[in-house]
Amino acid sequence: MARRDLSSSPAAALTGAVTAAMAAPPPEFPPEAPLLEVLAAMATARASAVLAVDAMRRPVGILTEQDVTRRVAFRLPPEAPLSAAMTAPPIACAEDAGLWRAVALLRAHRLRHLPVLDAAGRCVGMLHRAETLAAVSGRLLAHLDALAGEDAAVKSAQAGVAAALLAEGVPAREVVALVNGINLELHRRVLERALAEHGPPPLPFTLLVMGSLGRGESLLRPDQDNGLILEDYPDAEHERVDGWFRGFSESFVQGLAQAGFPLCSGGIMARNPLWRKSLAQWKRQFEIWAHRRAGAALLFSDIAFDFRPAWGEAAPAAALRAHLGRVLAAQPALLGAMAAQNASLTVGLTLWGGFTDDEPGPGTRTDLKLHGLMPLVAAARLLALREGVEATGTPARLDALVERRALAAREAEALHDAFDRLLEVVLRQQLADHEAGLPPGNLVDTAALEKPARNALRDGLKAVRSFSRGAISALTGQLW
Repeated sequence: MARRDLSSSPAAALTGAVTAAMAAPPPEFPPEAPLLEVLAAMATARASAVLAVDAMRRPVGILTEQDVTRRVAFRLPPEAPLSAAMTAPPIACAEDAGLWRAVALLRAHRLRHLPVLDAAGRCVGMLHRAETLAAVSGRLLAHLDALAGEDAAVKSAQAGVAAALLAEGVPAREVVALVNGINLELHRRVLERALAEHGPPPLPFTLLVMGSLGRGESLLRPDQDNGLILEDYPDAEHERVDGWFRGFSESFVQGLAQAGFPLCSGGIMARNPLWRKSLAQWKRQFEIWAHRRAGAALLFSDIAFDFRPAWGEAAPAAALRAHLGRVLAAQPALLGAMAAQNASLTVGLTLWGGFTDDEPGPGTRTDLKLHGLMPLVAAARLLALREGVEATGTPARLDALVERRALAAREAEALHDAFDRLLEVVLRQQLADHEAGLPPGNLVDTAALEKPARNALRDGLKAVRSFSRGAISALTGQLW
């Protein structure tokens, strides 16, 4: 499947970060700066807005041209402070937010300017309404408005945005990146709401997301796969520390469920002590799994090893990733055991080249997530872990394997095409289910596809089958 230049579609810009659309930061002043000085600086810089900042250069207010017209002209003396005319606190977005989030905020609050803040809360750029909205087509705006609403409304609007993007020709991989970004944003929202409810934590922590969300490949209805890395603390403090995190993590997990993320049937959630540990305990847990290499240890490894930080400091997650590399180097048999278990992940093709019937009852649809995406994801994970690749996304893993000469470029290209095609058919099926009022599923009626699409899907599954078998053989010595 040929990939295309995203710049050819204005809607595709929504899948990128706000940093790609922002202008330079506006002038900054302390709140007590006289308006005469502020307005002179605005005129000199030809700026349509300025920020009032605290001693740490964090925005505490914003003054726009509209504010000048409404509040300053003929109303305030030149020596009046900036704080007398500014809007406070300013609405802003984080620099790692998706552009979709910025558009939703601009429209929901009828803003003309939206500061972009770094992790320290300092302004690194400014989004201007006219230029930002120019990236969005009219049919998307109604859906984007809902993305500024309550959690459940955001989860529902997610499907409308995805459908509109696909209709405009945006590749499924980029649409899924946007869907995944919305899912991450909802996790952060729910977490911060739980923090507000429970108060300051007894020590710093990092939220980990795993599974498809950790890979950046989650679709419309992923269940929860999350955990917490807590800062190391003395054993004597356990009851106090864990007592707080028990209540907090239960609120977080239930909040996600209410937002549209089903509880994990395997209990891979922060409310489970197994997934809520200090960094030292997480490291020891990985060592235990590598030693046991059976049962739950293999199941958990498949999900957990796709972890990535989603909130809090990234350093603990980076330290855990480095430790995982050392564990796998010392205990390579774990990857062999994982590969042997993954041998059960077959592709959705019969011996004669037809598509398998995975649907209970009279239907004949094929589960192209379980029997398409998952064998590819699992094989890429195994080889990437063997080669010390830190990326968690499947396409990035394939590219890294080519760079390390662990995968031929031609095979990688075929796998990229298979991944894109499988993502698209599964996403379209989930959107159709959503439109019909059904839970988004993965069963696809391959007979309903046009013949060229059906043939291309069959070729993609054959490429996945060959890759999966090759990865398993390389790690287990098993011959097919």
